[in-house]
Amino acid sequence: MAELAWGRWYAAVEPTAYRIDYVINPFMDPADQPDPTRARDQWDAMVATLRALGARVDVLPQRADSPDMVYAMNLGLALSRPDGAADRVVLSHMRYTERRAERRSAGPWFADRGFALRRVGADGVGPCFEAGDAFAWGDALVVGYGPRTDELGLKALATELGVRVRGVRITHPAMYHLDLAFCPLDDRRAIVCPAAFDDASAQELLALVPEPLVIDETEALTFCANSVVVGRTVVMPACPPRVRAQLEAWGFDVVLLDLGEFHKGGGSVRCLTNPLDVAIGRDLPAAAGGEVVVPPLQ
Repeated sequence: MAELAWGRWYAAVEPTAYRIDYVINPFMDPADQPDPTRARDQWDAMVATLRALGARVDVLPQRADSPDMVYAMNLGLALSRPDGAADRVVLSHMRYTERRAERRSAGPWFADRGFALRRVGADGVGPCFEAGDAFAWGDALVVGYGPRTDELGLKALATELGVRVRGVRITHPAMYHLDLAFCPLDDRRAIVCPAAFDDASAQELLALVPEPLVIDETEALTFCANSVVVGRTVVMPACPPRVRAQLEAWGFDVVLLDLGEFHKGGGSVRCLTNPLDVAIGRDLPAAAGGEVVVPPLQ
């Protein structure tokens, strides 16, 4: 099996203003605030672990007015072009107004690193898109839609990027982003939680993965699918025994991190990191004019 070619360069946001000020997912409770010292220690350990595994981690400062900005996965979808064309990033157009200020800092940061900025919507106008809903997989960009990303955003992404987009409808309130229910492991394997999707989308996603590691709702709510893969190492916040046994049987090493302070905000290691090395033409085939494939409603 071929290792993922991407996952060796990440953006992360320093947790200097992380707190729970509002409720936009089932995990958030302003009465249960993260401990700032523990959160910082957990974040530092995550960054140190990724760097020790050979990954590059670039750090953005956190805006004081954006407590959720620490979940860097949702700043934007970054894609490089090995053919020499300009790298680009589709900035997220957040569902909730509480997170929309983040792009004011994310846009200049990406631009300073040579990414051309693209948008599918802004300031409440146009379809919403959050990058935690998008993964390059197989012949397409797989995009979860429903809670945070609009179905109308799928066509905008396909057209803007010139790729095939396969939409899967998310229906579980606690798995509101695709990265809570789907984790690519290598070129044939991925962690998949069918309970996150309607039946047609669950079947579609399972059909796309030659060797899925299927997890149930209880396992998914440990955040075990919200993991990061560097080569043959899976960096995880939790790993139920059955999941560990399968990963190790496939030859993966498992590294566990305590990220419990960030679970209070509804995310873990994948939400806290944003891969910057996904490449069109290598990890994601180009499709002239773009194309959208969506399972039928049931």
